[in-house]
Amino acid sequence: MTSTIAQRPTAVGTSRQSHVVADAFTMLRRNLLHIVRYPGLSMFTILGPVVILLLVVFVFGGTLGAGLPGVGPAAGRDAYLAYVMPGILLITIAGTASGAAITVSMDMTEGITARFRTMAISRGAVLAGHVLGNTIQAVIAVALVLGVGLAVGFRPAAGPIEWIAAAGLIVFIAFAVSWIGVAMGMQSKTVETASNLPMILTLLPLLGSGFVPTQSMPAWLQWFAQYQPFTPFIETIRGLLLGTPLGWNPTLALCWCVLITAVGYAWSMAIYERKSVR
Repeated sequence: MTSTIAQRPTAVGTSRQSHVVADAFTMLRRNLLHIVRYPGLSMFTILGPVVILLLVVFVFGGTLGAGLPGVGPAAGRDAYLAYVMPGILLITIAGTASGAAITVSMDMTEGITARFRTMAISRGAVLAGHVLGNTIQAVIAVALVLGVGLAVGFRPAAGPIEWIAAAGLIVFIAFAVSWIGVAMGMQSKTVETASNLPMILTLLPLLGSGFVPTQSMPAWLQWFAQYQPFTPFIETIRGLLLGTPLGWNPTLALCWCVLITAVGYAWSMAIYERKSVR
């Protein structure tokens, strides 16, 4: 793979941008092959949210669902499944950041990234390959977890337009989170650190409206839960799939996606550039 890139001639009249795109797709192919050859990490990304879903719904769902506004004890479990499913989907996306961080850290510690820096490859394309590969993996994981949710009784009320909007937002969130995961992987000095650092992202749906309404939290935690990025993410997906009020959540969700992507990209490139001059 790398020798192919190194030996690629530069065609006369070919724009630099076209080379960046070609390099990005070459690196994407490499990362997709890595996912296929090492399926254990992908399986863990999927099984974790599935276990959480089954646990909270079938063990705690009856009690927690009965405490939701306007829900009686008889419909508690079904109501809670509908309520918690968007949060489970966001936990799935957050969990894929660990995969991105681990693969980037492995490339860094094994010297593969250092070799890429000496070759005629766009620096942004090296990182973009990781991001695009992880985004695809995240979308597949979300689809599989959603399938489990449907199998155990989740019944969205969304129409075709709402499904398309929800899918688009999920892809955008996965893309943004992947950039943060790549940055964390580059920042980490060991693979072990890279596997643990993104775990903070998986806590954010728990500390938002993923599992309980933010109004039920203490005042100090309620403030954080309402203004952190995963709450508008969850509320937008919930509104699109279940028909709950959207309010300003879609706008906030998109703004957070743009901000997270920009921060992750700038952080990753700064580290890459700094290590390239050593």
